Amino acid sequence: MKRDRRRCDYLVSGAKYRELIHSAVTHSKGRDHYTGEQLDWGLIGTYCNEASKAGRSEYKSTLGLLPTADHVPGNDGQYDFVICAWRTNDAKNDLSHNDFIDLCRRVVEYHDTKVTT
Repeated sequence: MKRDRRRCDYLVSGAKYRELIHSAVTHSKGRDHYTGEQLDWGLIGTYCNEASKAGRSEYKSTLGLLPTADHVPGNDGQYDFVICAWRTNDAKNDLSHNDFIDLCRRVVEYHDTKVTT
């Protein structure tokens, strides 16, 4: 929220974000918005900064299906949220939905050409 306050030209409130994230969780039906995978809701609250520093990417991979809130543009031009896995959110980064889909298609297309040649 602090980051968004610096980026936005509109008021960002904690109450509004909680409402939007709650709506996104309900709408997700427990699944990743982009992949359809069932998320592991039991992972919420289990992240350990010390273990992350020690285990690095190996530790992070154990939390791949941790539900996260991804910022998306809302219909009103303000931020909205969808729920997705941590690994999906990490891969998507700041890409728009369409740019992320285009990237995924390029990855698959390139992979398929390497496999068949």
